[in-house]
Amino acid sequence: MVNAVRKLHTFGFFKNVSRPDAYDRLSRCFWRSETATLVSARFFGSWSDGGGGAAAAATSSSWSSPGFGRGFSSSQSGILIKALRERTGAPIKDVKAVLEQCGWDSEAAFVELRKKGLSAASKKTTRVAAEGLLAMAKGPAAAAVVEINSETDFVARNDIFQHLAVRVARAALSLEPHEGPMGSSATAISLPLLEAVKIKMEHSRLNGEATVQEAVAEVAAIMGENVRLRRGFTMSSSTGIVSSYLHASQHPEVARIVGLVTLEPEEGGQRLEGQELEVEVGASLAMHVVAAKPLFLSKELVAGTALQQELDIFRSQALATGKPAAVVEKMLQGRLRKYIEEVALLEQKFVVNDSMTVRAVLDQLSKQLGRQVSISRFLRMEVGEGIQREEKNFATEVAQAA
Repeated sequence: MVNAVRKLHTFGFFKNVSRPDAYDRLSRCFWRSETATLVSARFFGSWSDGGGGAAAAATSSSWSSPGFGRGFSSSQSGILIKALRERTGAPIKDVKAVLEQCGWDSEAAFVELRKKGLSAASKKTTRVAAEGLLAMAKGPAAAAVVEINSETDFVARNDIFQHLAVRVARAALSLEPHEGPMGSSATAISLPLLEAVKIKMEHSRLNGEATVQEAVAEVAAIMGENVRLRRGFTMSSSTGIVSSYLHASQHPEVARIVGLVTLEPEEGGQRLEGQELEVEVGASLAMHVVAAKPLFLSKELVAGTALQQELDIFRSQALATGKPAAVVEKMLQGRLRKYIEEVALLEQKFVVNDSMTVRAVLDQLSKQLGRQVSISRFLRMEVGEGIQREEKNFATEVAQAA
């Protein structure tokens, strides 16, 4: 009410103002404040041009409508409901109920809807969230990838969700970079550390500064689903470049599958400057990582446990054929060689040109640059990998809803 009176003073309603001009100003002031207290008839009686009382009675009568508090018509209430619905994303029924509860004060209703949304979102955290997006932030010699999950891919396509994912990825890139040992994958990000970082949201429905944890909770409240930050990785190099590939991406910073590769010069060599050829080959190798799904960098780094497990499987299969032991041993060596070619990145056939291995591609690049270049680390991430998904029976759901 105080704000409303202040606005009336500001616009000069208590001075010599013509009636048409006063009506026009009052109308504009009303829609900006979005509160029914501005419709009080006593302000009309304060005008000095006379006839205010009659105007007040007429206006008060025309603006009153059963079912809407404080003298709102259905059309004016509808505008308030629509504005708050667009601002919060809450269901229309909830928006109308909270507006009525708050006396049609849109700011108070906005706060109340946020409280209700956050409370409802906290109850959804036990539900499986296996959809979502990967977001990547990248510099010449560093990259960060985060996975944010939702329950449905419909939410993952929402621009608010994508905006959140991009902001979180940029926050992850701002954390102190850390290089892992040669041959290792990327460095995992501490989620508590990332969740405490403040980010600036600049979306029409979610604007302002908040921690990553708070922003994720806000988006969960708006979307009405379980939204969570699942994991994040960084990859950097002090002497090389980090190349990336986002598979089937409609946005330059988000995708469902991401590949990263670090190209390094030989030890003690001059650092890579990101020349066109280096960038082109690096991007192709990152795409290869996405397509070929390597598990290890080289055959020397294939885990002994993985080799032994595969060897046991191959041996049992070969013995089942009933062939002599000498033949079985040759079969084992052949299958083991094939397994290494499938899981070791440097031994894989290059997806762009399968007449070459990835090792041969690097040798060719080294000759063109006039110095030795190698892959030190790689990463492949896919949304939802490793998450136990719920098996839903559509017929049963329909029957339960009937």
